[in-house]
Amino acid sequence: MSSETGTGAELAELAELLAHCPPFDALSPADRAGAVAAAQIEEYQPGDLILDAFATMPTSIGLVMSGEIDLWFDPERIGEGPADKFTRGAPIGFTSALAGRPVGPRVEAKTKVTVANLPSGIVLPAFASRSGARFLADEIAHVRGLTAAQPRYTLLSDLVYRDPLVVRADESVTALAARMTELGLPYAAVDTGTGHFGLVTDEALRRKVIGEGLPRESPANAVMDYPAITAPASMSSADALIMLLDHGVSFLLVTGDDGRLKGAVGERDFMLAPTTAGVSLNAQIRQARSIDGLITYARRVPAMLADILARGLTADRVIAVHSALIASITRRAIFLVFDHEEFNDLSIDAFTWLSLGSIGRREAVPSSDVDAAVTFADSYEDQIPRYREAFSVVGEVLQLCGIGVDAHHAFPSHPGFSRTDSQWREAAQGWLTNPHQNQGTIMASLLVDARPIFGDPALPEPARVFRDFNRHPATVELLLQDSLSRRARLLSVRDRIIGRDEKFDIKGRGLLPIVNVARWASLSVGSPELHTVDRLRVAAGSEVLTDRSASRLIEAFDALQLLRLEHQLRQIEMGQRPDDIIDLDELSPIDRSTIEQTVKEIADVQRRMGRVAHMNSGAELVRRGQPGSTPRKAR
Repeated sequence: MSSETGTGAELAELAELLAHCPPFDALSPADRAGAVAAAQIEEYQPGDLILDAFATMPTSIGLVMSGEIDLWFDPERIGEGPADKFTRGAPIGFTSALAGRPVGPRVEAKTKVTVANLPSGIVLPAFASRSGARFLADEIAHVRGLTAAQPRYTLLSDLVYRDPLVVRADESVTALAARMTELGLPYAAVDTGTGHFGLVTDEALRRKVIGEGLPRESPANAVMDYPAITAPASMSSADALIMLLDHGVSFLLVTGDDGRLKGAVGERDFMLAPTTAGVSLNAQIRQARSIDGLITYARRVPAMLADILARGLTADRVIAVHSALIASITRRAIFLVFDHEEFNDLSIDAFTWLSLGSIGRREAVPSSDVDAAVTFADSYEDQIPRYREAFSVVGEVLQLCGIGVDAHHAFPSHPGFSRTDSQWREAAQGWLTNPHQNQGTIMASLLVDARPIFGDPALPEPARVFRDFNRHPATVELLLQDSLSRRARLLSVRDRIIGRDEKFDIKGRGLLPIVNVARWASLSVGSPELHTVDRLRVAAGSEVLTDRSASRLIEAFDALQLLRLEHQLRQIEMGQRPDDIIDLDELSPIDRSTIEQTVKEIADVQRRMGRVAHMNSGAELVRRGQPGSTPRKAR
């Protein structure tokens, strides 16, 4: 931790922050100026303790100027995961100061954090104002909701309650099934001697021995799934659920810190964890026997999202769960459509289904449409038109499930989104070398977000081609300019002309500018990351995207995604179709301030990156876009 009075730029930034953040916006200009003059600016590294207001009384009121902080509101649960996280504009330490005794919370730095410590005597009166009363009412309701929903089963280790059954790779299916029955276990781990386990489940035994007629004396390695999906015991139960959904499996093997197998968790085990209660819905989706059944289960997803958000799961994880559930629904729809007599002559092993856009990035909210593509082995080229008929039916099923399908033909039933590996390779090379033609920039943006959810899990062919991104400086320059073309702003000129002065397009004017910058940045460093926040983290530290700029964009993205999710879940609860248009007049002062501040932050970063793009050639952008190229003072 380092402490200082703050530079002129930092103090000017603090003054502006106080003027816009409740409840400090209720202070008089003179009091705000006094608070700024007396402020102490402190920097913290990830993991640093900022405040433990259960142990000691705070001597000042903190205000987060940048970074993310983790908070604990219950002293008995400090050993568990944090109850909440806050970002720029969040005051800390006021609860104990107002109560006159150390009642919490505990605050730690999640990322690199800058905090302004303000004198209590000057800023505490703000909490007695009308704005302060509204702020405290919102804060009390929020914290009560969190503490009432604190999960007990927060780690994967909490869900493992039995030792694993481990068998040899050459053990017969008959002996294996007998041991599983004797122990009452629905799975067995197979020791392959390679350092990776295989996994045999009841479901696999039924499918391969009974359904496919595999001899009962076959070895375990003939019926196992390999490699088994494995997770560390220290992983949170929420992240483990996302992994389970992402891979479309019913069990995860769990390893300890020493790498040894501790056991396994299945879908039913996750029902113990309140924040992952929706896993039972995924099990129903995976096992749906008919299209009507799938539609019934899929229609329950929005209510489940509201439930796990209310139970304390963070918004980014709720959104990741939703994205994984859409992938699960899509996989089941593919199975059911291709199992129908009209299409059962077609092989489902012929293609790989790629989720694109927000679902590929695992950032889908209820209003998100399905963008998708399919890639075939070259030998299936002549059969593709027949497959497109089946894909069209898959799209119809998804729409009946309440999931929108892209209206601009970004779906495998369209010729542009169902091609052979060779055709994709040729097309991607064309987009890379000449993005002006054949909607190159649009197609590139879609395909580099591709995540395989059915078929071959390897890197898709278009993504392989774009690993050569930096060998095409002109394309690097053009795509950066294109990424910055959608500017973040609260209201557009058109909005004002047509009288939509208090409507804000949170996706188009807030989130997409961040997504576009993150996509370009990850391409420039050759990263395979898909999630926007992960892309910003791996690409940070260059002259084009500084550490500070990346941190500000991450904070803005998380804040806007939370507001977007809450807005759409409220619409669904009221029977409305979810959308991205937020009425600013209906927001609380805190939420409105959050939007105003985040849009300003995004626009500032875009302007800075735009200046760099304007002053440098494509070749220079390639060099300056690499992490570590940032001059020290710019970080």
